[in-house]
Amino acid sequence: MEQNEAAPPPLLVVDGANVVGSVPDGWWRDRRGAAERLRDSLVAVAERGVPEHPGPLEVVLVVEGAARGVTGLPEVRVVSAGGSGDDRIVELVREARAEHPARACLVVTADRELRGRVGELGAVVTGPRSIRR
Repeated sequence: MEQNEAAPPPLLVVDGANVVGSVPDGWWRDRRGAAERLRDSLVAVAERGVPEHPGPLEVVLVVEGAARGVTGLPEVRVVSAGGSGDDRIVELVREARAEHPARACLVVTADRELRGRVGELGAVVTGPRSIRR
């Protein structure tokens, strides 16, 4: 990286299925709608940040299954996982770390296995509550 090139903001990758599923609000009746509401709430998170990292943040919401096809916003990029959402999240963290090794990467999930996988890549993991304020 050149000295005058600005470092990218911290990357926040959100496990959409896990975060949506953390609140029993009827999300199972409209998975796509629940993912869209989560996406919309992440606009404020992109601006203000999370307890571990103040904003601005680059926010990526990973969706899968019935939520595939949710469109992104200027503040929130949405990635539809072709298969496993967890695998796609690991790929995103791996790509970000390869491109900018010193860049902070945060993953929002309560999934224990995923927490371990991204932790091995140097990502910091936080639970769904960190973005649900």
